[in-house]
Amino acid sequence: MTTMVIMFLVLLAALMLVGAPIFIALAGSVMAAMGSFSHIPLAIVVERLFAGLDKFPLMAIPFFILTGSLMSAGGLSRRIIGFANLLVGRFTGGMGMTAVSSSMFFGAISGSSPATVVAVGSLMYPAMCKEGYSRRFSIGLLVASGSLGIIIPPSVVMIVYAAVTGVSVGALFMAGVGAGLLYAACLLPYCWYRAKKDGVKPTTPPTWREVFTGLKEASWGLGVPVVVLGGIYLGIFTPTEAAAVSVIYALLVSALIYREKSLKALFYSMVEAATTTAQVMIILASASVLAWFLTSNGLATALAGAILSLSENPYHIFLLINVTVLIAGMFLDASSIMVILAPLFYTVGLRIGIDPVHLGAVLTVNGAIGMFTPPFGLNLFVAGTLKGVDYVQAVRGALPFIAIALFALILLTYVPAISMWLPQAVYG
Repeated sequence: MTTMVIMFLVLLAALMLVGAPIFIALAGSVMAAMGSFSHIPLAIVVERLFAGLDKFPLMAIPFFILTGSLMSAGGLSRRIIGFANLLVGRFTGGMGMTAVSSSMFFGAISGSSPATVVAVGSLMYPAMCKEGYSRRFSIGLLVASGSLGIIIPPSVVMIVYAAVTGVSVGALFMAGVGAGLLYAACLLPYCWYRAKKDGVKPTTPPTWREVFTGLKEASWGLGVPVVVLGGIYLGIFTPTEAAAVSVIYALLVSALIYREKSLKALFYSMVEAATTTAQVMIILASASVLAWFLTSNGLATALAGAILSLSENPYHIFLLINVTVLIAGMFLDASSIMVILAPLFYTVGLRIGIDPVHLGAVLTVNGAIGMFTPPFGLNLFVAGTLKGVDYVQAVRGALPFIAIALFALILLTYVPAISMWLPQAVYG
């Protein structure tokens, strides 16, 4: 048994080092180890692949992805940015604050960090440079604020955490509100500072008529998080049902209200959503194989015991969790981190009294920081699709924002009320 586990760990590390797809690294290393040292039929691996997807909360993932895909085009990003600029553009650093606010609004619709970077960045990056902000600051702010897409609900990453731990999706969404607001609030003072340093002047304050007009144009798109969270909060439907309702809402808005998408464009939105869903689901399926293998061989319990042997102080354990996940975030995306590490840390957290909902919020913010942390932060590569931006520029711009995001993570970790006030108010 020990030999089989050692072989599995060696194979897993080797496959990940050579850049094999994460689902092949997870399921392939399990199959190779079992085929070499176990008499258990390998057909059980296939059974566990399908069993890992046979979970009701996972039904929400394709719906939320499709909603974001339908609403991400058709002029929605332009409307959101225009409305955000009307709200905060009057302040010093207003253009930077607009980028943060727009990312928060758009993240509440798309649930995707890379999609938020592209949608907001394609419009905001040239505008910020034209306004007088440095290119380094502009691209750094966009890749950092784009990671709000996986913190602000509805968040696919939180659904993944719920699927592998059994925690309430609704409670996690509520925790994401506090976590996302804190994360955004920590970015705003730096926008003010950079604007002062670069000599950027605020725009002329808009009239109330202009604000009302901007709200009217953006309100249909911003209705997605209202429908989702409002329906969950009022007990009208479950998170999975809310996801299905959000698709219908997005289709009606795209087809009947904005009408900037042709039927062909709507079809390609669905194809894009299907592709993204398949990528997420195959990772989840292979992760269920890994979870079964670790549990059946006692490795999960051994790892949890090894962590608790270092300390049972929640502050120390949270520090260890954060350091581990931040390092993993340099190489893996947030969903992969959740399926690999969340079950382990969930078990450890229960033993020492860490609230699973709070832990989910902390792990999600860790994953968000990893989205723009070199060398393999996905947002850094996505930023290269913006005109005049390359990977090196994105990395240099992101460095100050990593420090700011770490400060937000520390606050979120050690002041649980920030993320827990809303779940406790709703669910008790």
